[in-house]
Amino acid sequence: MAAVIDHDGSLLYSSYDHLPDGRLAKLGHGDAMHVARINPDLPGYQIFNVFEGAKAAPYGFALRDALTGKVFFGEYAEEATIIEEQPKVKKENPHFLEANTLEVTMQHLKEDCITPVFAKDNELTIPHPAFIDTVYDAANTFFSGESIDKPDIRVSHIIKGRIPEAIHKPANQLLESDKTIYYERCAFIIQIPTIYETVNGNKLTLTIGGVRAYNHTNLYSKKGAERFKVFIGFTCKVCTNLCVSTDGFLSCLEVTNTKDLYRAVLEMFQSYQPAKHLHLLQTLSNSYLTEHQFCQLLGRMRLYQSLPQGYQKDIPKMLITDSQINTVAKAYINDKNFGSLGNDISMWKLYNLLTGANKSSYIDSFLDRAVNATEIATGINAALHGDTKYKWFID
Repeated sequence: MAAVIDHDGSLLYSSYDHLPDGRLAKLGHGDAMHVARINPDLPGYQIFNVFEGAKAAPYGFALRDALTGKVFFGEYAEEATIIEEQPKVKKENPHFLEANTLEVTMQHLKEDCITPVFAKDNELTIPHPAFIDTVYDAANTFFSGESIDKPDIRVSHIIKGRIPEAIHKPANQLLESDKTIYYERCAFIIQIPTIYETVNGNKLTLTIGGVRAYNHTNLYSKKGAERFKVFIGFTCKVCTNLCVSTDGFLSCLEVTNTKDLYRAVLEMFQSYQPAKHLHLLQTLSNSYLTEHQFCQLLGRMRLYQSLPQGYQKDIPKMLITDSQINTVAKAYINDKNFGSLGNDISMWKLYNLLTGANKSSYIDSFLDRAVNATEIATGINAALHGDTKYKWFID
């Protein structure tokens, strides 16, 4: 952009200037150009250019008069200093699920894993990637216009095999191309960061997800309905704890194809009431357990596991394990976000101690315990206000 064409197509001017050694040189090709009334104190329009010529051009950048090409100011391009952009360190958030699981990508599931079949008719099952893609597509349809994150996927219980050509090879001689794998269990979440609310100072992001465990489907029969678990709820941003209620959870979704799966997920989205769920979570911030009541609760939870079956039937169901109760006790002392040692503990903090402990669950029981954590927290909260259903835990 050192040359300017007039309105009739003729050359208006071609710009030259002197290099530091006195030689005359063209300004050269402009790498970037802006034409505007840049300086309101000057008449007419100005052109601001960055030039590509480096040390062979009179200027690295210049502000010129658009009509005449006169340079108002500019600077010669000295030796360039290369500034290397430092790689961004990704801040690792806690995983939504920890125990016995591995983080994987969709690419790995699609390219490196085989798809199990039903043994009697060799019909394909719905593979993990198809399950995840179907829920992701349903989310994009229902929440059109919102920002939707890529799935965060965790798997467990790897099932290894061999291709037929490698059946007789010793294990220590197997090549990677001789091996086959798939994962018995898969869990994923998809966050929608543009839909969020704050509860007790904690940001909650709308989250959907699901669990697929092949051990819940009889693969030794002919092709039939396959079982999935899907949910919609919220993720507590600071700790990635999942907040799931019964209204946003399908615990036994049985389908034979992805079309039916897609339809069922959309229906779940339609029936879910986020405002009601958030109100439920908000109420937990307004109630507190004394330290004595908290210790009483932990003791009763431990006792629950050993009660005779007949006695248990009269008490609301509790799925949390002894080891997870121990995790709750430790977090009460050490957790920087939800610990309350020496103080009363809000039901909101107790709820997050429960959902945090649930991260040690295996994939196939993870969502059921997440819902049960909600039931326990809201039930104890109601017991503090006179309800009798969960009163046994804090009496």
